[in-house]
Parts: sequence; structure tokens; C-alpha cells
Amino acid sequence: METLLKSNPLEKLNSTSVVSGARAVVETLIAEGVDLMFGYPGGAIMPVYDALYDYQSEINHVLTRHEQGAIHAAQGYARATGNVGVCLATSGPGATNLITGIADAQIDSTPIVCITGQVASALLGTDAFQETDVVGISMPVTKWNFQVTKAAEIPRAIAKAFYIAKSGRPGPVLIDITKDAQFETFEFHYKPFKSMRSYVPIYKLNLNRIEEAANLINSAKKPLVVFGQGVILSEAEEVFKTFIEKAGLPSAWTILGLSALESDHHLNVGMLGMHGNYAPNKLTNECDLLIAIGMRFDDRVTGNLDLYAKQAQVIHIEIDPSEIGKNVPTDVAVLGDAKQVLHELLLRVEKRNHQDWLKEFRRLEKLEVETVINKEFYPTTETLTMAEVIHGINQKSEGKAIIVSDVGQHQMIACRYSKFSESRSNITSGGLGTMGFCLPAALGAKLGQPNREVIAVIGDGGFQMTIQELGTIFQTGANIKIVILNNEFLGMVRQWQELFFDKRYASTQLVNPDFQTIAKGYHLKSKKIQTRDELANGVEEMLNHDGSYLLEVMVGKENNVFPMIPTGAAVSDIRLK
Repeated sequence: METLLKSNPLEKLNSTSVVSGARAVVETLIAEGVDLMFGYPGGAIMPVYDALYDYQSEINHVLTRHEQGAIHAAQGYARATGNVGVCLATSGPGATNLITGIADAQIDSTPIVCITGQVASALLGTDAFQETDVVGISMPVTKWNFQVTKAAEIPRAIAKAFYIAKSGRPGPVLIDITKDAQFETFEFHYKPFKSMRSYVPIYKLNLNRIEEAANLINSAKKPLVVFGQGVILSEAEEVFKTFIEKAGLPSAWTILGLSALESDHHLNVGMLGMHGNYAPNKLTNECDLLIAIGMRFDDRVTGNLDLYAKQAQVIHIEIDPSEIGKNVPTDVAVLGDAKQVLHELLLRVEKRNHQDWLKEFRRLEKLEVETVINKEFYPTTETLTMAEVIHGINQKSEGKAIIVSDVGQHQMIACRYSKFSESRSNITSGGLGTMGFCLPAALGAKLGQPNREVIAVIGDGGFQMTIQELGTIFQTGANIKIVILNNEFLGMVRQWQELFFDKRYASTQLVNPDFQTIAKGYHLKSKKIQTRDELANGVEEMLNHDGSYLLEVMVGKENNVFPMIPTGAAVSDIRLK
């Protein structure tokens, strides 16, 4: 018979092993393949942390400086690796501090398992110290959640959590475990969770729908593919590229689809959405066939739905049936995993090219380059632009780095101008738009992909929301390159105030601390760039430095991001200035 404190953690458990619920948590995580997790201890989760003490050679637990940092780090890890991210927190404020990250993971389809401690079951509902109904609070923003009150429920609940988090359309799951269940002992038995009667993660392909889609593609004269993160989540990058090459399909991406297709591919026509590229937005309302793959037609991509692609027939390839027809009426809905669907479509589409149609994209692209991009990359003003910083990073990183961005003007600039040659290279908060996401997410990405360069691109506002995670970076020794694009404003809000609120800059100007001194306090090498002459050497020094590095770049205070689709306008009303 075994107990938590007397057991040998390296001894393999069998069906007759008697363990505590806390040890069962750790053993089940190991059985699910977890070797890295993020968290912050507290009273209600302390038994699990005590059990983790005996498994330090098997699970690397990263102590973040805030629970929000823990879940964003788990998101960054999941997005960079394709594995399920895991985080731990205690009850009450520890659990509620996860909610923003959980909501972010839900809308961006990120597989996360959160395990929270809870007060003893006898105290549930009594307003005990640090008691919060985290199951009720998290229900709208989780794919599934469950409260464990008996130790024997732990292995199955966690195994089910992993199955749900990573199957079908991925998402976050939360398991809340009462403290008495963590202490209680039982006969441990683990087996993988493989199916649920009420849950269909991937629907059987309807070949008739695939035939219909192929027929539309084969007859289209002006087709346009819009692809999202579903291509990445289904690991369909190679078949996707083969498919668009065979059918000669111009392809535009959402910000979460970015890096599924290399930036310099001849059929890559750029970024969709409010601050996307001119050509794909303009020509969305001129195509005769819109082929949506693994994307959900969110409002930042579509603009005014009443004016979106009304002239086009629409094919929607999507794993989640709730997204079909939710925003945009669909002529042919193909329900299924993108990789499976594309393999079937590849067999049925004809070899074609659409050179005249593609020339329309290149013509408008040239107009954007002349009107916007050249002025961003090679400005005549003394002040640096965010775009020329990203351009400088591209020249040194050669498209091989993972770029993690926060939320705001710099995010749109990073997504517009970063160049990628590998998938899973663009990590950002898409649907929720969470400021503070970048720094901890970059940590998670680097720990998940230690052999890849990870560059965090952050605004001075978002940086200060999770600035304490510099301590986690220092403690872990993670090699992260941090670029603060400092315009001393909440830049995106300021841009809207300038364009739509008569330059009434209400509560958007920032009086910032000395970021160089702060970096020194966290033992990080750093440099501040204020002139164009310093930029190239500063970027090179940062990338060549062996260890984490903070590069602060002072950029124009009132620079705006263009092109731009005004709120309520059609995508074809996109403005170049």
C-alpha cells in the first residue's frame, strides 16, 4: 500500500495502488504526456503542489508571477507546439485570475486544461475563505468544466478534460478539485478517455458536399480562399498548399491563420480584416467564389455583413457546425476536419490557374506598397515607425522566428509585416484582444519550442499589464527577445480618437516608467533606440545576445495604421489613408 508522503514517485502505479487525490492528479497528468505546466500555489491547491515536489524530474512546473501569466504562458505553449497547455491555480482569486485567459483560449480555439483547487466540499456554498463558484463563472468560456468532490473521480475527470480540450475544435477545460478530495485516498486506475456518447468532435465527411464544392471551384472564374487557424490546428498546411497550387487559388489569411502558408508564396495575397491588405479586402467583394477554410467570419474580417461578398457563392469548410451560417450564408457547407476535407477536394479539383485574376491582386498590392508600405518602411520623418522596426527584424530573422504580439497598433503592424517560412510562428490574441497576453505567451512559446527564436513584440501599454512576468523569464532563464514599441500612448484607441472623436485624447496618453531601469532590476540586458541610425545595430545585438534581451524602440507618437476599414463599412471601402 502506498501513501502520498511515503511513496516512491518513480514507481509505476498499478490498478491496486492506493494514493491520495493529489498524487492522482500528478500521475494522471504524466499519463497524458504532460512534462511542462504553469501555475501559482495557494491554500486550496497546496496538496497537489506537495505531490508535485516528488515529480520534479518528470514535470517542470513554472512559477509565474500571476495566474493570468500562467494561463497566457500555457496558451503560448499550446499555440507554439500543438500540445495541450496546462496551468494550476488555487481557489477564489487564483481561479478567477484565470478567467480572462480562459475566455481568450475559448475564442481562439486553444487547447488548455486548467486545474483549480477549491475549499473542502463541506464548505461549498458557505462563503468560506477564498471560495468562489469558479465552475459557474467559467461555464460560458470553457468547452467543458467539472467539479471533483471525490478522489476517485480525479483520473477520469482529467483524462476526459484532455480528450475534450484537444479533440474537434480545441478549447479550454477547467477541473475544480475540492481540498478534501485532494487528501482522500483511493485505488488509483487510469485509462485514456476516447469517446463520449453525446460528443461528436469530427463529423463523418459528406462526399456529396465535397463534390459540390469541387464543382464550384472548377467552374469559378474569380475564386478567393480565406483561411484561418483551422488549417494549422488540423495540421493541414502541406495539403492546403498543394490544393491551392493545383487549383491556382489566390489565398488570404486571418491573423490566426498567418504562417500556415509561407509569406512569400506566389498565391499568398495577404491579410484580411480591418487593418489588412488592400487587395484581398477590396477583391472580396469582386470574387465569384469565396472558399472559407477553418475560419469563423468574425466581424473584424467581414466588416458590414450586409455588404460582405454578396456577389459570391460561398463554400465553408469548418469543423464546428455552430459556425456554419452563423454570420455569412453558405452555399456549400463542408463539415469536417480541414485536413481530411482538403485531401478529398484535392482528388476532385482540376489543374487550373487564374493569372488574370491574380494580376488584379498584384495591381492593388502595388498601389498599397506605393501609398502605404514604402512610406512605413522608408519614412522621411525623423521619428521611427513601427513598420520599419518589424522590417528590420525580418531582415535579420529571415522569417524563421516565432513572433508573439500583444494587442493594439503594434499587433496589426506585426501581423501585416512579419515574414514567416514555418507554421505556428504567429502567436497573438485574436478574438478576445487581450492586452497583457504577449509577455507570458512568449515565455510559454519559448519553453515549448526551445530551439526556435521567440520575439515578443509589445506596446508600452500592454507590456505594463503583465510586466511582472519578467521575473518568471529571469527565474527560468528563458531566452526571449522583447521588443517594446513605445509611442507613449494607448495607440489604437488614440488612433480612433484622432479619426472619429476629433482628437479628444481621453485617458490614452501614458507617462511610462524607465523600462531600462526595470529591465536592469530583472537582470535583463537591454537597450533603448531613439534614432534610425541605431536601429539595425540594436536589432542585430538583440538577436545575437545569448539570453533574454529587452529592446525599447521609441516610435512616432501619432502614427496611424493603414489601410483601415471604418466601423460599419464594407470591406471594399477599405481606406489607404
